[in-house]
Amino acid sequence: MKKHFFFVLIAGTLWGTTGVFRRLLDSFGLSTIGVVFIRSFVALICFTILLLVKGGKDFKIKLKDFWCFIGTGLISFLLFTLCYFKAMQLMSLSTAAILLYSAPCFVILISVPCFQEKITGPKIAALIMAFAGCCLVSGIGSGDGHLSWMGIFCGLGSGICYALYSIFSRFALNRGYSSFTINFYTTLLSTIGALCLGGWNVFPACFSSPSAILVSVGTGIVTCFLPYLFYTYGLSGMENGKASIVASIEPVVATVMGILIFGESLTLMSTAGVVLVLSAIVVTNLKRSEKKTEI
Repeated sequence: MKKHFFFVLIAGTLWGTTGVFRRLLDSFGLSTIGVVFIRSFVALICFTILLLVKGGKDFKIKLKDFWCFIGTGLISFLLFTLCYFKAMQLMSLSTAAILLYSAPCFVILISVPCFQEKITGPKIAALIMAFAGCCLVSGIGSGDGHLSWMGIFCGLGSGICYALYSIFSRFALNRGYSSFTINFYTTLLSTIGALCLGGWNVFPACFSSPSAILVSVGTGIVTCFLPYLFYTYGLSGMENGKASIVASIEPVVATVMGILIFGESLTLMSTAGVVLVLSAIVVTNLKRSEKKTEI
C-alpha cells in the first residue's frame, strides 16, 4: 500500500517543477494554449509508445465508458490548465495558487457520495494543515495582488477541475481500466481540445532553437507524462481524498525550486507553510499504516 503513497508523492513533486518550465516556455514566446498543447502532445507521444510496447491491449475501451475520459481529458486536464493560467493573469500568483489548492476539499466532498469514502478526523486534520500550509507558502496576506470576480471564478474553476481528475479517474479505475489507458485518452483528448483552440501555433516557437526543443520535450515528460502516470497509478491504491492531500507537496517543491533556481527568498511564513504541508502528508501516511495494522 505504501508504494501508492510514494507514487502520488513523486507525482506532486514533479508537478512542483511546472512553474520553472512555464517561465522558460514564456521566454520562448509560447502562449497559454500553446503550453497546454505542448505538454499534452509530448505526453501523448510518450503514452502511445508505452502502450505499443505493452502490446496495445490498453488502447481498448468501451464506448459507454468514454465519458470518463472526456472528464479526465477535457473537463479536468484542459479546463483546469486554462482556468489556472487565466487566474494567474487576473490575480497575483499566490491568490491563484491558494484557490487551486482548494482542490482536496472538493475531492473529499465529491468522493463521499460517489465512492462512499469516509470523512475521518485525521483526514480533516490533514486537509486543514495542507490547505493552511499552501496558503502560507503562497504568501496569503502579503498584499502582492488584487482580487477580481473573474479571477476568483477562474481560480475556483481550476480547483474544481483539478479535483475532478481524481473523480473521473476513479470511475475509470473502477471500470477496470489501467492507469496507462486513462492517461493515454486523457492526453489524447486534451491535445485535440488544445489543438482546436489554436495550440498548433506552438510549433514555430518550440522549434526555434535546440534549447526550445529541449524545454518543450522536458515540460511534457516531467510535468505531464510522468506525474500523471504516477498519480493515476497511486490513486488505484489510495482514497481520492488522501491522494489529493499528499499531492499538496507541489507548492512546497515549487517554493524550493524558486529558491534554488530563481534566487527567491524563504520567508518565515513560507517555512511554516512547508512544515504544515509536510505534517499533513505524514498524518495521511500514518493513518494508512494504522488502517493496515487493524486489518
